[in-house]
Amino acid sequence: MDGSAGPAHIADEFKIKGAANRLVQKKLQDPCIICLEPITERAVAVPCNHLAFDFICLASWIQEISKCPLCKADVTEVQYDFSGPNDFKTYHVAAGNLPRQSLNTTTTIRRNHRGESAPLIRIDPSLRKRRRIYRDSLYSLHIGSNRHSGYQEITPTSFSASLELQSRCRAFLRRELQVFAFLDQAPSPRGGSRAYLIEYIVAIVKINDPKDASGHAVDLVADFLGRENASLLLHELMAWLRSPYIRLDEWDAQVQYVESTIGKRESG
Repeated sequence: MDGSAGPAHIADEFKIKGAANRLVQKKLQDPCIICLEPITERAVAVPCNHLAFDFICLASWIQEISKCPLCKADVTEVQYDFSGPNDFKTYHVAAGNLPRQSLNTTTTIRRNHRGESAPLIRIDPSLRKRRRIYRDSLYSLHIGSNRHSGYQEITPTSFSASLELQSRCRAFLRRELQVFAFLDQAPSPRGGSRAYLIEYIVAIVKINDPKDASGHAVDLVADFLGRENASLLLHELMAWLRSPYIRLDEWDAQVQYVESTIGKRESG
């Protein structure tokens, strides 16, 4: 092997299979082709090996359609968090879920247009309380992590490794995002539905700590909900994920806010 080295060959020390061979020795400032903003966490689509994406954007994209935004090839996995030769993380694309979801959505619309049945989605009674929490900017009180409370600390690493936490996150977001009626009235800045936003937030929590002082996670969600709503939503999401409760109604019954009369007013 040639032992010569120099500034022009620094990238050779960082060669990784496929598209990652084309990564250079410094972080590029070229934009993600999905959001058109500078890439902060480069992602590689496999097997086509296109790499002009930010990980959060690509992970969110393939939740809607599991094809490369550039060449439309099927994407089986996404490689990201490159830190050395053959040292990276892999996000595996679940096959078959999205087509079934799309079919179910179409069928529901067809039924509704024919007027054959009532809407399939029922409004959760707890939404009245949740809407008031956002209207009045009420943050749930912190409960310490210990054996008695059952609360635990959540990090991007522990969240990424736990399918149960990710499932609980989606369950929370499916209800919580119904609070924001404006999501039905206008397209979001990056164009997406609630289903898109759920997977987008899941991807954010996998690599960003919502409690981090940088506020990066809040900034990303604020593109869709505004900063105040984004900050409160992530606070409430982490309170739910840290809790020992399996069902949302159990958490609803125990979570506490500074204004103790919220439950009484909403039930009255």
